[in-house]
Amino acid sequence: MKAIAIKGVREFEMKEIEKPVEAKDGYVLIDVKKSGICGSDLHYFEAGGPVGLIMGHEFSGVVVDPGTRTDLKVGDRVTGLPISPCGKCHACLTGNPQYCLETWNQAVGLSPDHPGGLTSRIFVREDMVLKLPDSVSFEEGAMVEPTAVGLHAVHLADIRVGAKVLVIGGGIIGLVSAMFAKKEGASYVALSETNEARGKKALTFGVADEYFDAKNQKVIEEMVAKTEGGFDVVIECCGNSAAVSSALMAVKPGGCVILVGVSLTPVTIPTVLSVMRELTVKGAIGYTKEEFASVIDLMANKQIEVLKFVSEEVGLEGIQAAYEKLTSGTSEEVKILVDPNK
Repeated sequence: MKAIAIKGVREFEMKEIEKPVEAKDGYVLIDVKKSGICGSDLHYFEAGGPVGLIMGHEFSGVVVDPGTRTDLKVGDRVTGLPISPCGKCHACLTGNPQYCLETWNQAVGLSPDHPGGLTSRIFVREDMVLKLPDSVSFEEGAMVEPTAVGLHAVHLADIRVGAKVLVIGGGIIGLVSAMFAKKEGASYVALSETNEARGKKALTFGVADEYFDAKNQKVIEEMVAKTEGGFDVVIECCGNSAAVSSALMAVKPGGCVILVGVSLTPVTIPTVLSVMRELTVKGAIGYTKEEFASVIDLMANKQIEVLKFVSEEVGLEGIQAAYEKLTSGTSEEVKILVDPNK
C-alpha cells in the first residue's frame, strides 16, 4: 500500500509498504478514512526527520480486525488516541497518561515503528480505540485529537465565568482553545497572530472577539490597556520565545499562563516576570482519555462545530503542497484533512 514518509527537510516521498491483513497482539487493525495534519507534524516536516516517519496521529477509520477487543467488530467506525502509555506509572494510575514517560515513544504517526494516517491501514493499541457514534462523521473523527488538546488546555486554565482570555496562535489548537474558553464562560476572548489572514479568520469563525497583530511592536501595550491590566488567562499555542514572552507580559499579575505550543529547540523567556508578578505557568500536553471521549460526546450531541476549521481535503498526492501551504506563514488555511485512499 502507498504511504507518504519524510525524506528530508521539507520533503516527502511516496513509498510502498506492506499492507497488514490481521491484527497483531494488543492492537486493532484499522482502515484509515480521514487523517489530519497537525501543527506538530509541521515541525517534523521543517526539521526533515525522523527520515522515514509516516505521520498522521489524528485519524478516523473502520475496524478491519478487532484483535482481542470483544466489544468491537469488523466495520465499526472508530477513532483512537495515538499514545502509548505504560499503564503502570504514577501518571497513568492517576488518569494522566499524557505525561507518562512512555506515552509518545511508540505513538501512532509519531514513531517510525508505528505508521500513522498518511497511509491507508494502521495498527492502533486496542485500549486506545474508541467507537464513533453514527452522528459523528469520519471528518469529525479525525478532528477529535486536536480538539481534545484544546479542551485539556482550557481545563488546566480553570477559566471562570467572566474571565478575559488571550490565545496566542491561530492554528487549530489555538482556535479550539478559544472556542472552549467561550464555552467555559469567558466574557472576552482575544487572539494574537502574526498571520493576518488567520487572525481575521478567527473572527469569522466566531471563536474570538478581537484579533491583535502580533507583529505590531505595541501589541502588548494595546492588549494590557484593553483589558485594564492584563488577561486573567493566556493560552500560548506557538512554542517560540517571542510567543511565550508575550504571554508572560500580557497576563495580569497573579494570572495564569498555559503553555501548549511545543518547540524542538530551547526558548528564551524573561522569567523575572513570572517571579515578580507571581504568575502561575503550566505546561499542557495532549489530553486524558476522558477528555478525548468527552470531545466525541460533544460532537455527537452537536455541542461543538469543528468542521468549519477545515478548509481543504487532499489525497496522498497532495501532501507536499498541503504542508508547504500550512508552513507558508501567509495562508489562511488552518486545517487540512487527508484521505489516504484518494
